[in-house]
Amino acid sequence: MGQFLDDNFLLTSDSAKTLYHEFASPMPIIDYHCHLNPEEIADDRQFTDITELWLAGDHYKWRAMRANGVDESYCTGQRTNFEKFQKWADTVPYTIRNPLYHWTHLELQRYFGIHEVLDTRSSGRIYQACNEALATPEYSVRNLLTKMRVEVICTTDDPVDDLRHHKKIREDGFEIRVFPTFRPDKAMQVENPQTFNLYLNKLEKTTNRNINSYRQYLESLKSRHDFFATMGCSLSDHGLEAIDADDYTEREIDGIFSKIRGGTVLNATERSKIRSALLFEFAQWNHEKKWVQQYHLGAMRNNNKRMMRATGPDSGWDSVADLPQGAALGKFLDSLDADNKLTKTIIYNLNPAFNSVFATMIGNFNDGSVAGKIQWGSAWWFLDQKDGMKNQLNTLSNMGILAKFIGMITDSRSFISYPRHEYFRRILCNLIGGDIDYGELPNDIEWFGKIVKDICYYNSKQYFEW
Repeated sequence: MGQFLDDNFLLTSDSAKTLYHEFASPMPIIDYHCHLNPEEIADDRQFTDITELWLAGDHYKWRAMRANGVDESYCTGQRTNFEKFQKWADTVPYTIRNPLYHWTHLELQRYFGIHEVLDTRSSGRIYQACNEALATPEYSVRNLLTKMRVEVICTTDDPVDDLRHHKKIREDGFEIRVFPTFRPDKAMQVENPQTFNLYLNKLEKTTNRNINSYRQYLESLKSRHDFFATMGCSLSDHGLEAIDADDYTEREIDGIFSKIRGGTVLNATERSKIRSALLFEFAQWNHEKKWVQQYHLGAMRNNNKRMMRATGPDSGWDSVADLPQGAALGKFLDSLDADNKLTKTIIYNLNPAFNSVFATMIGNFNDGSVAGKIQWGSAWWFLDQKDGMKNQLNTLSNMGILAKFIGMITDSRSFISYPRHEYFRRILCNLIGGDIDYGELPNDIEWFGKIVKDICYYNSKQYFEW
């Protein structure tokens, strides 16, 4: 029996250990989707406190703390950094079998060399040790990233962002390539006319263009799409409950846009139609530039309105949605493929009930032009845990080609979340290694080692042409 988080953590067979230690572990990291703040990379921020680095903005931890009976003042409130850290330390022992338990201790080990379990008794010692390390130059943001052998980072950026921080990172010659990703979610949030029009006003200011018609709106967004391309962007992304793929006419969309621009609340059909039109336009622009487009599907956001008003979005009030996904997704992809305008596409699923839908959908549009052209993205958000990863890998293996999978992302706002890649790699190696040792695959370590290296690194490097 192994010790907690020893060298063979999650590796239960001899072949799994060999695959991980000799093939997976040495691979660099390409993090093609995350929510890291590019300003902090540009400034090479030096965090002075582990709470600022580890707990601020981490709604995963906040949800666990709330479930453990911790008052909101220790999550998003005004308690001191040490008080917040103590409450997290109090909570950690109760997160057993949640990925937070593993991630917490992997991060303490990999970044700080701390092998002690975090709990109420150890919180003071660990808090002090982490803060002492963070005070040294080796723990600046850029050094934290290079420590984990990160090679490429793709942040998530709104069309109105001026990308000045990306410009500085590039001009500094930072060894890790940091690219923006075009994510126009706010440009599609048509539920509230006031909020939507405030966004359009920002877009007008950014582009120095008037926006009084749908055509002008598209032209302004397209100018930002073009600008992002000049800044090295080659990916777009959308966070949606489900794809909208309604039929519409240009005249209908012109009228719908005029209504919302004038402050009128749209009905459900009108909202879906204009979102459908925008998604189709964005996808055509992506194809023209040979970008990769990503669709994160299945999150039901901001469910607790009372708490969301108090703490803001992205603070832990979201859940898995149960909306159907297959029909609209298939229709959307087919509408692009019909004119051969379907670019490389990654679809991420948040509801495990739809795993088979996503695993088989990608096969409908893999036309042989590019290996793995349409990808089912890695287990995401609530599925970003051991069972979720295993289920995604198993379903993809059964219904697609695992060997062409482009692997893991952090999808994180934290600069010390990169052990999640290690977590994924250990799970992947244990699955393949177990098949070898059970005689379900031939004992050809070199070949399967190549497959592991491809999934961990080379597939994404080739897919994104980096």
